[in-house]
Order: sequence, then structure tokens, then C-alpha cells
Amino acid sequence: RVLSLELNKDRDVERIHGSGINTLDIEPVEGRYMLSGGSDGVIVLYDLENLSRKPSYTCKALFTVGRSHPDVHKFSVETVQWYPHDTGMFTSSSFDKTLKIWDTNTLQPADIFHFEGTVYSHHMSPVATKHCLIAVGTKSPKVQLCDLKSGSSSHILQGHRQEVLAVSWSPRHEYILATGSADGRVKLWDVRRASGCLSTLDQHNGEKSKASSEAANTAHNGRVNGLCYTNDGLHLLTIGTDDRMRLWNSSTGENTLVNYGKVCNESRKGLKFAISCGCNPEFAFVPYGSTIAVYTVFTGELITMLRGHYSTVNCCVFQPHFQDLYSGSKDCNILAWIPAPREPVPDDISEKSLPQQHLNPAYEDAWSSSDDEG
Repeated sequence: RVLSLELNKDRDVERIHGSGINTLDIEPVEGRYMLSGGSDGVIVLYDLENLSRKPSYTCKALFTVGRSHPDVHKFSVETVQWYPHDTGMFTSSSFDKTLKIWDTNTLQPADIFHFEGTVYSHHMSPVATKHCLIAVGTKSPKVQLCDLKSGSSSHILQGHRQEVLAVSWSPRHEYILATGSADGRVKLWDVRRASGCLSTLDQHNGEKSKASSEAANTAHNGRVNGLCYTNDGLHLLTIGTDDRMRLWNSSTGENTLVNYGKVCNESRKGLKFAISCGCNPEFAFVPYGSTIAVYTVFTGELITMLRGHYSTVNCCVFQPHFQDLYSGSKDCNILAWIPAPREPVPDDISEKSLPQQHLNPAYEDAWSSSDDEG
């Protein structure tokens, strides 16, 4: 199904945003409701379900936190995320230096966390049962951990040298966090440990190259602005402004050396890409200029480029229930990419009239009927 993804002419997403779309998230409970965040601070919630049952339909916006809303973000919303366990709550973070926890029903912030610098990225663990920590990457090299239970952001992870552009919790271990920074480094942390940092990923796998020792222990030769775990948590995909994407074994920290070729990445901030779920093989969907590049995660093959946006694509999100993909762009549009329906073979065509080479000899009809003999 993923190999046949195409821009769907029959499914539209209601156009609400008057400026670029930076971030999308589909709730994991039903896979039905989608959030979007725009560069004007606006947040929209959509219902993806086709309630009309018509072949052509528009995914309606159920509500908007618009410019007139008293609690709207003042500047660009960089990340939106549903609370992983139910749809009663969602989170948003912005260049206005805040992270807001929203009550979905009242559309009021239940809590607001303030930071000293721009917020690039935040993430809640999809699997945590023992903690309610939100990891936050900001202009500061310190990774902030905000505790939903206590309302404090006292935990800090120190080790990066520049701003933190991407954060992602492991979907396998609830205390393991990956962070990517403008210093070219990707760090894995166990947030229970006082020292925090478990490892710093090294693109050279510890082999000291002729380059200076300063180049050692970097994941990319540029800013690391995107991170995504595979669904089973065994691998981590990172992307950097060195136009490279790298796949790491998340338990050993080893660079698997999969070569994806040049992955153009001119984003000055976090890049939101997605990995499929439940496919074989798994695919990565990566914003690539005004297109979305689709790669096989473990072999690095570029399968296709999805074309349809008029301007830079900032984010994409995968809907695992139906293997659909949604993408948001600077062109203010959200596009739906749906697997093409297979052409059904009409019942009245007998197998004889099908081109014979399609039939495996093992399945060919060796019987003769009396009509043929007559």
C-alpha cells in the first residue's frame, strides 16, 4: 500500500491555516483526529473520518485555536502532540518560548511552561507508565524535562554545546530519550541517571579518523534537526544539515552505515519526518524541498518522490491504521496521500482471456471441458 501512495483527488483537508504548517500529529488511540500547528501560532484540530461515506470528502476542522483566542501562541507553533493515552489533552510548543498543555474539551490551557529561549521541539513518551515527563529542546544547550504531575520543569540534562533542535523518547524503554543538537551531536539519555547521558552517537563508530578529535563523536557534520525511532525502538533515524540521514542501532549506538544518498535539508529548525509502522519493509517519509522522499529504512533505497505541494514541506505524519500519509507545507496546505485502489478484475472475465504470462504454470488449468472438445 505504501508503494502506491498518491495524492488523493477525493480527500481534501479543510484549508484553515493562513500561513505555513510546521507540525502535524494524529492521535494514537483511534487514529482519527489530527492536530496541525502553523507559523502564525494557530492550532487546528481535524476529524479525518469520512462520516458522509461519500467517495469524495473534506476532512473537517472541528475547532481552531485562532488568532483571536486569548491563549493563542504569539509566534510560530513548532510542535503539536496528542497526549499518548487519550484525546482529552494535547500539547503545543512555540517560538514564543512556551509549552502549553491543552484541555481538548474546553480549549483552555491546563498548564503553561515558560522557557528562556525559543522552543524547537517537545515530545511525550508514547509508552511511559511510570513518569509524565515532557522533553523539551530549546535555544539553550540544556535539555529540559517538564513534569506534568508536579507542573515543574526542574529536571535538566546537560551535555550538548548548542541549541537542541529535536527530542524523541524511545518507544521501547520509557526512560530513554534521544536528543539532536546544532552541535552535530545526538545523545541518548537515561533520565533516571544523575549523569544522564548514556552515549553520544559517533558516525565513525569509534574509529579515529585522520580528522581532528573534535570531529569524533559527532553524528552529523552539521546541525542535527530531525530524529525518529523505528516503531519497535530498535533503531533511530537522524537527519542533519550535512544533507545526510543516518540509521543507528539504538542499543549499541552503532552507525549501521545505510547509505540514503544526499538528503537535501536546508531547514534552519526542526524537521518533522515520519517512519511507517507495520509495513514490510519499513519506509521513511522525509520532507525534501517541496516534495516528500520515500526511502526504505534498512536498505536506503529512494523509492519515490511524492509531488503535490507548491512550497517547502515542513512535516509529515503517518496514519498506521490505513497506511495514509499527511503532509504540511509552507504553502498553507495539508495534503492527504492515500494508497491507490487496485483495479478490481471484473467477475465475467474468465481466466482464459487474461494474458497467459500472468498465470504461474502451477496454477494453469489443465482440465479440459467438453465444450472445448466439441
